[in-house]
Amino acid sequence: MDIIPFEPNEPVQPLDATPPKISKLACVDEAAEIGPGVEIGPFCVIGPQAKIGAGCKLMNNVTMLGDVTLGHSNIVSPGAVLGGAPQDVSYQGAETKVVIGDRNVIRECVTINRATEKEDGFTRVGSDCYLMGNVHVAHDCMIGDHVIIGHGTMLGGHVHVEHHATLSGSVAVTHYAAIGCYTFTGAASRVLQDVSPYMLADGSPARPRCVNIVALRRNNFGKEVIDAINEAYRLMYRARVGLPNCEEILRSKGKLLPEVQHLLDAIDYSQNGRHGRGREQTRKAA
Repeated sequence: MDIIPFEPNEPVQPLDATPPKISKLACVDEAAEIGPGVEIGPFCVIGPQAKIGAGCKLMNNVTMLGDVTLGHSNIVSPGAVLGGAPQDVSYQGAETKVVIGDRNVIRECVTINRATEKEDGFTRVGSDCYLMGNVHVAHDCMIGDHVIIGHGTMLGGHVHVEHHATLSGSVAVTHYAAIGCYTFTGAASRVLQDVSPYMLADGSPARPRCVNIVALRRNNFGKEVIDAINEAYRLMYRARVGLPNCEEILRSKGKLLPEVQHLLDAIDYSQNGRHGRGREQTRKAA
């Protein structure tokens, strides 16, 4: 279940062209690339490979290690550590990266680790995301746009989170799991399998409980689309007719819309992976 490209609707705002404002108590390497309008507070430590886009605000005690790129207009709260080495015993110090998009809010003590060499060498966070306090984003994770992650939630290595997903507080997501677009995952859930797009999942282990209608309505999904997704959910998770039969029934009813097809494709991908995690198929042999 790969990230669906998302095109933001917001008009691009002109960026601040004023010189960066760096506290005398911050430690910023001369080789770091600091964009215009950036504010760096006291006791921040910015390494030589850091790239900070225009208009970013780093409060006090922010640490950027290794090759980390921040887009523009991000707000990073005290205690955040961006670009720390992956917590993977097989990591041997390779030059890997963290890339973070624009207009994100990264709250207190968030940790975003750079990647290993097991995929493409990047840990990625999209744009317009809100990562609450003590969130952990492990190596090789990929987070889409408009994602909200609640306090204390932990993403294991190689986790993918599609756009407009919301994870509540203290959620634990196991390695190689995928969280689909427009989903909601309840507080203290233990995610051992992929969360299919458009679903509200909850529990230990987390299971789809219903369609996340609130998110679909807020994002202007039409009634026809919501009804079709609801019918797909009923057939797959309540009637348990199986994927081929579900697809055939939906086609006969004229409800095999693109959004429904994406849901069914994601379920198929998950079922073909180990332990209900489709991305396990990409895992390199140890």
